Amino acid sequence: MSVKVRFAPSPTGKLHVGNVRTALVNWLFAKGQGGSFVLRIDDTDLARSTPEFEQGIEDDLTWLGMTWDERYNQSKRFDRYEEAAARLKASGRLYPAYETADELDRRRKVQLSRGLPPIYDRAALELTDEEKAAYEAEGRRPHWRFKLEGKRVAWEDLARGHAEVDTASMSDPVLIREDGLFLYTLPSVVDDIDMAITHIIRGEDHVTNTGAQIEIFEALGAKVPGFAHMPLLVGADGAALSKRLGSLSISDMREQGYEPIAITSHLGRIGTSDPLEVGASVEALGASFAFSKMGRSPARYDTADLDRLNAQALHVMDYATAQPRLQALGADLGDVFWNTVRGNLTRFGDVADMAKIVQGPVQPVIEDVDFIAAAARLLPEVIDETAWSTWTNAVKAETGAKGKALFMPLRLALTGQAHGPDMAAMAPLIGRETIQRRLGGEAA
Repeated sequence: MSVKVRFAPSPTGKLHVGNVRTALVNWLFAKGQGGSFVLRIDDTDLARSTPEFEQGIEDDLTWLGMTWDERYNQSKRFDRYEEAAARLKASGRLYPAYETADELDRRRKVQLSRGLPPIYDRAALELTDEEKAAYEAEGRRPHWRFKLEGKRVAWEDLARGHAEVDTASMSDPVLIREDGLFLYTLPSVVDDIDMAITHIIRGEDHVTNTGAQIEIFEALGAKVPGFAHMPLLVGADGAALSKRLGSLSISDMREQGYEPIAITSHLGRIGTSDPLEVGASVEALGASFAFSKMGRSPARYDTADLDRLNAQALHVMDYATAQPRLQALGADLGDVFWNTVRGNLTRFGDVADMAKIVQGPVQPVIEDVDFIAAAARLLPEVIDETAWSTWTNAVKAETGAKGKALFMPLRLALTGQAHGPDMAAMAPLIGRETIQRRLGGEAA
């Protein structure tokens, strides 16, 4: 059986780290198994869905390297959902209920006050045709509930092992609202059947829903797919992911300078036994992915790890890959420059500051005028890859300075910064004339 999975985001907002992790794990599993990945836009809520958010979803997935093999819009499949609803109504598994939200809330409170679980009491099943007609005459419109069998539903979960849900402890789920809008569950099951989805991969907060969904698959006479319920993300301290971090969108992260491979390596490997290192590519991450590596504890999302992976991705990026982006920033100073500065980058945009060290103007920082004057007199005539060593040895011999007292004043005078790339490699790029001018205190 060829693996086929799906990611079904709603185009009512931007993709954030939580739902992108779900998309990524689906993609990694499918590609690692030689299977296919379906992008299914859940736009059944026509009032809140927008073309802009839909395009944003496509742009984000493409940028991250998660291309799809098939693509659908649920808003174009309402006829299929109506057909499935009609089948369930005809078999008595989908029934109308007329309670208002306030009435249901009062019932739940009464049940809780009596120490009973707040489960829907199925009062709607006892309604006569006359009572239903009376509600309709009042202007009430029914919502439609799926009648659960009240049994233990079991499956072998790829992430959790053996799993069971007792649907007797659940309320019959509402599948269609009073206004006729299909809620998530029925369209999802119908699409999974029609699109031959073999595995449904999502967060462990959906475990209970799976019990009801399996019953809907069975009620529609369909084969039940496999399931995997991943541990959820938590913050670095183990607490629930903060709203600010949990809603961090991929487009925001892109603007902040994160590399796509850093994001996919981070989200694909946290909570697993794999080392948290940057992958060679998202395809390579897929080749090494296995649910057996996934732990049962919540996955810790730590931006410090993401920052480390981002720097790691830049440190190994070759010049050919970097060149178009360097050019766009006006910082394409050649492969020697890139190979010199990449080890100091944490975000790609930092390269513009590195290019300024070469291109200028740099305002030199000179704290010891006599020391810098001596260094200027000893500057070699030819600035090549050996010049820095020759020069600093000569300055050391004349001034007696060594270590930080020798190198820091020279770095500050030439770059205006206390930290940066290897000066032995940077000096030839800066050039002798510019070095002289900066040693003289001139912004150059």
